Amino acid sequence: MNLLQAIILGIVQGLTEFLPISSSGHLVIFQKLLNVNDAAVLTFDVAVHFATLIAVVIFYWKKVLEMIKRPFAKLPMQIVAATIPAIVLMVLYGKFIESSYINTVLLGPGFILTGLAVVLAEKVANGRKGLKELKTTDSLLIGAAQGIALLPSVSRSGMTISTALALGIEKEFAADFSFLLSIPPILGGALLDGLDMVKGDTAPLQAIGGLNLIIGMIAAGITGFLAIKLMLSAVKKMKLKYFAYYVFALGIFIIIGQVFFKNSIGKLF
Repeated sequence: MNLLQAIILGIVQGLTEFLPISSSGHLVIFQKLLNVNDAAVLTFDVAVHFATLIAVVIFYWKKVLEMIKRPFAKLPMQIVAATIPAIVLMVLYGKFIESSYINTVLLGPGFILTGLAVVLAEKVANGRKGLKELKTTDSLLIGAAQGIALLPSVSRSGMTISTALALGIEKEFAADFSFLLSIPPILGGALLDGLDMVKGDTAPLQAIGGLNLIIGMIAAGITGFLAIKLMLSAVKKMKLKYFAYYVFALGIFIIIGQVFFKNSIGKLF
């Protein structure tokens, strides 16, 4: 991986992590477009995801600090509850999920699923439920949506915010809960990848390059912070349908390329 590839992928990750357009799907696309070394992909993905986690922590530092001080308060406990479904799905279907990033047949349908979820949620979004009214069943359902978003091109923020809105949760709190919910899975992925490197598997890091990794993370962190602000504004104004139009078009383009243009466009996906 060279420096330009690292910067581009970092920007892509930062912009798409918190917008309902799927960071994983866009990373898959851009990694193929840029012909990035497969040995570098997973470690770089985890690193730039960790950078966007830092952006979340900085943006919500007051809430994060409060959760650290009061770990058994309602908000951190509901985040724990919402994290459980994704863990269960990863344990049960981890191999299938990992293979879906190699066999990209689900790439187009995943974008379309994200768009459908966003459009439907915007149509029913008139809830007034906040943290006080949030039930554990709500959190589990939002967590199940996060689990579905383990698949490539299914947007984590899109699925979790859409599910929260469909459950009658107030718009701003739906977005806040979704962004805070990103902390456990990203942190877990970073820790697991870090353990691999501690055990001696440094090949991915060597394939990326230390400077490239750092610059890519900085790019992801800065653009991630800006994307949070953009998404909060879009949720407040209920302008999510424009993101849906984009992922519909992208998903259809990919499917057409895979089916009808296997020797040209289809090769990219």
